[in-house]
Amino acid sequence: MTDRIRRPAEPADAAERRSKKPVVVYPNGTLAAPDLARLGKARETLEKIDEVIVPPRDGRTFTVPRGHFFRVVSIEGPQVGDLNLWNAHDLNERFFSGKTRALHATHVSVGDRLWSTLPSLRPMATITHDTLGWYGWDDDGAGVHDVIGTRCDPYTNRLLSGGDYHNCCHSNLCRALSSARGMSFKEAEPHVHDVLNVFMCTGFTKDTHQYFMKASPVRPGDYLEFFAEIDLLGALSACPGGDCGSSHSSDVAACYPLKVEVFRPDRDLLSDWPFPDRNGYVSPV
Repeated sequence: MTDRIRRPAEPADAAERRSKKPVVVYPNGTLAAPDLARLGKARETLEKIDEVIVPPRDGRTFTVPRGHFFRVVSIEGPQVGDLNLWNAHDLNERFFSGKTRALHATHVSVGDRLWSTLPSLRPMATITHDTLGWYGWDDDGAGVHDVIGTRCDPYTNRLLSGGDYHNCCHSNLCRALSSARGMSFKEAEPHVHDVLNVFMCTGFTKDTHQYFMKASPVRPGDYLEFFAEIDLLGALSACPGGDCGSSHSSDVAACYPLKVEVFRPDRDLLSDWPFPDRNGYVSPV
């Protein structure tokens, strides 16, 4: 068994193979950039039209009409949230974290967009303000608002601990969608997907390259703001890990509510905004 898992001997040209230069798959400038200056002017006219409080270790849904803004807000203590987005008229079109990561980065902020699944592949929302934009990258290589984690879920929890926990973000999102759409939990579950980890501080270890989390820098009053490029149904879970500085999928961590606020801008300022259609690719077969 030891011989079977032993690392093979390096070939004579190993150093030369490792020396190849990296190629960024989607370089900066590949995508058309959103007009942030214009969105900034619209932000000056915002009128709040709705808000939803997401209780600790629970989930809630919200709706955002196309051309409106929404914020995920920290209100009582350091708390991370797991965000799902769907086309409000078609649950099959939903947030695609993997493509968002590939098109932008492992962590997203102002000017980045949340893209939808194939075959639609279009921006669902554009990030317009981030009060944690100052954080950047810390000495551990961590940043905030990641699209690399999946969401805590009861299946992985059972796999690793042998126990059952019912308030994982996956479960919270399933229950929230189920309630909003009058579906059973089993009907809702296939629509719940990999998330944007709002406020979560994460990275990969430098030695073993393992995904890690650390205490979020978020504080009450911080928020991440988005512009809705299509009509959206959102779901947000206030993670049972609290600030994710010690644990998740348990009742041990201190947890706090989150708030979602929805705003209407002066619509005349965005009357000819280039709202995206579904992707135009047509398969030849």
